[in-house]
Amino acid sequence: MNQMRGAQRENLQDLDIGPRDMEVLRFIGEEALLGFTFEGLKRRLGAHSETLSRILDRLEEKMILEKTDHGYQVTERGREVTSLRQLSASEPRLTLLRTLLPSIENPREAISGLRGRWFGPLRWLGYSEDEKGTIMKWITEDGSIQVDAIFSSGELTIEGRIKEGKDLTHAIKASHQLVGYISKVYPSAPKQRAAYYVVGESFLIPN
Repeated sequence: MNQMRGAQRENLQDLDIGPRDMEVLRFIGEEALLGFTFEGLKRRLGAHSETLSRILDRLEEKMILEKTDHGYQVTERGREVTSLRQLSASEPRLTLLRTLLPSIENPREAISGLRGRWFGPLRWLGYSEDEKGTIMKWITEDGSIQVDAIFSSGELTIEGRIKEGKDLTHAIKASHQLVGYISKVYPSAPKQRAAYYVVGESFLIPN
């Protein structure tokens, strides 16, 4: 196993990835992104449009990323690269809200309808998938708050990442707004209620 990882690292050296490219790759690896948008990444990293465009072009040429109609997707080669990168320090994740979702026949189809959507102050960033489920990611216009919606086994968890100096109240408000918009898109079951909490307090709300 160690020999295999050593061979992978040696092969990755041939990619000639610069410091600015690494910044983008660290973020992609940190967020485990499978797909993302140019505008979302620009806001999250606070990068200049022309600089980011050149970086993405280089990563596309190296077959780490591929451009699709929905933004950029990470290739199999890209997943190997990002899995070997040391992750950068980042803002801690906070659980802002948790609620039950109504049982529907095809939850993946419902989730896919959220991809690429803008909700109030939140702009679409991208998505990832892990053992928790599917994670849809949005950020605010200024890139200071990231809100992740985690869809897993009939449950929706909203997590926030807040840049230093930003008030938690703004993240909580954004999470409430996001759930409100999701409830309009996600099919709801009649006469069903969902329990949720916000930073430790429990409530009941109708669907």
